[in-house]
Formats: sequence, C-alpha cells, structure tokens
Amino acid sequence: MASTGFAAFCKKYCLYLAWVVSLVAVGGSLYFSEMLGFIPCKLCWFQRIFMYPQAVLLGMASYRNDRSLIPYLLPLNIIGGSISLYHYAEQKIPALAKVLPCTAGVPCSQDYINWLGFITIPLLALCAFTLITCFLWMGRSSTR
Repeated sequence: MASTGFAAFCKKYCLYLAWVVSLVAVGGSLYFSEMLGFIPCKLCWFQRIFMYPQAVLLGMASYRNDRSLIPYLLPLNIIGGSISLYHYAEQKIPALAKVLPCTAGVPCSQDYINWLGFITIPLLALCAFTLITCFLWMGRSSTR
C-alpha cells in the first residue's frame, strides 16, 4: 500500500530533511558559542561530538541518495539525544547537578537561555536529535 501525504514526503526526502536539521543544529550551536559568547559546558561538547559529523555524513548521503548510512547514523542520534536528555534534566532538576557535577569550566546546570520557562539549549539539541532520528527511522525501510 502506497503512503500518501506528509509521511510519504518525509520518507522520500528523509535524508535531506535530516541533513537540514543537522545543519540548523550545528549552525545554532556555533551561533550560541561564537556570536553570543556562550561557553559550551562538558555535556554540550559531547552533544556536539555526536551532531557535527552528521552534517557532513548526511550531506554526502543526501547528495548520493545513499540510505545505507542510516544504520550508522541512528546510534549517533540515540546517544547524542540521551546526553541531551540528561543535560536538560540536570538543568531542570537541581539535585541531578550534584550527582555528577562539571568539575572544570562552565557548570552543566547553567541556563544560558530559558525561553518560555522551559526551552534551553539542551532541549533544542534533544529536539534536533529526535527529529533526525524520526526522519532516518522513516527512511530506513527503503534500505531493505
């Protein structure tokens, strides 16, 4: 049975959509650190480690329409998203900041932005990892 509508669009262009999300995430993180002067904490650096290579890999995969990279990209997003989730929880639940405190540099519990009382940089990263995961998950069945 053929998919129609938004799901079919996402399935067809999953690599491009995931690539655009990764570019926005990389651009946003560079904007926050380089333009606004927000110093990344330890957990932010780990999130960047899992996001930055995807901008390159998804760009190449999109250009070639190569869905064979999806199984390799999904773990990057799941691990990066897990770090983002923990980081967000650490910011919103003060007791977590005492469990594994950042010992050098900026404290991981610091909120540089707090839009609408709940939108922080780790939440934005979590949204990016989740969106990329969803797009890649939708496109993975075409690889078989």
